Amino acid sequence: MKDPLFELCRSLPGVTEDVKWGDNLVFSVGRKMFAVFNVPAGEPFSFKADPAVVSMLTQQPGVRPAPYLAKHSWIAVDSRETLPREMVEDLLEEAHGIVAARLPRRVRDGLGL
Repeated sequence: MKDPLFELCRSLPGVTEDVKWGDNLVFSVGRKMFAVFNVPAGEPFSFKADPAVVSMLTQQPGVRPAPYLAKHSWIAVDSRETLPREMVEDLLEEAHGIVAARLPRRVRDGLGL
């Protein structure tokens, strides 16, 4: 069965994926991570977010600053039921956009961004 959040991440421009730290599926753009899922269940998961969104979302149960990456505006979500699916999809697309926007122009151009 295909995981819809994995498929969403794979569909974004310039995305690569690999498994790191033994049990984490990592999605990157231009070699910079934007989302990390614990496998095989796909949860908990973490992603890059706008700092204003981090402070808002981390007030909800089941959402917290991501271990090791909180200072870089990453949040961790305990379960897929914690937030509405449409919101999670939007946040993952935004995470991709935040990371892609910070890449050097030549890298973005090379990835077709």
